[in-house]
Amino acid sequence: MSDEPARGAHGGNEAAGDPRTKPTWPSHRWGLGAFVFVEAVLLSSAAFVSVLLTGRIRPGEPLPMYIVLIGTIAPTVIAASTAVLITYLRGNGPLLDLRLSWRWSDVRVGVKLGLIGLVITTIGALVWTEVVGEDEASSAVSALVDNREMSIGTAVLMFVYLWLVGPICEEVIYRGMLWGAMERLGWGRWAAFLLSTAVFAVSHLEPIRTTLLLLIAVPIGLARLLTGRLLGSIVAHQMNNFLPALAILLTSLGAMPA
Repeated sequence: MSDEPARGAHGGNEAAGDPRTKPTWPSHRWGLGAFVFVEAVLLSSAAFVSVLLTGRIRPGEPLPMYIVLIGTIAPTVIAASTAVLITYLRGNGPLLDLRLSWRWSDVRVGVKLGLIGLVITTIGALVWTEVVGEDEASSAVSALVDNREMSIGTAVLMFVYLWLVGPICEEVIYRGMLWGAMERLGWGRWAAFLLSTAVFAVSHLEPIRTTLLLLIAVPIGLARLLTGRLLGSIVAHQMNNFLPALAILLTSLGAMPA
């Protein structure tokens, strides 16, 4: 890789955070096929973990919490790690290919849009609960841990994953790899925003909640769109996940009624 593209990736108006400019980024050799592969890894690892860990559980028995924990965390982490590995093997590494860099301006955008998204999501969730009923409105993770007590270590680990680690992994997959694939195809930023938002919502495999997930994804995607980088959407996603993760933590420890 020559020095000139590297300077283009960090210089000019883009470094000042001007979203109207089109920075010169080093090209990579991965595209839509890489994203499809990562998504396949996500789904197949989820299925494999489920079969491997639940094979000896009798029908009707609640899943042990360690199985819930592994089944929630492992597939997403494996898929995101695969995406990062692809950027090393077929590109310039995750910092350049996935537009990962630390900028306080991106953090501020992520916090602002995350707070806005949190308000919108809270209102949307309340309306959605009224429409579909409380039993159908819960996320897949919430349904697995409802009325279940956890050890402090398990509860804290779940909280940290849902609040901090999970959003990083999902952003790497959808607004990192999928967005980068769209850029390589020459699609515009708005097309990448719309497609990544839709795929993010559908990929959760929660058909009843897809509309709500679309609403949740909009401010997160806007952070990626406005900054041109991934950090803003990661922060916005983490802001959006904080209250639900905290609620699961407090409920599982018996500090808050289910």
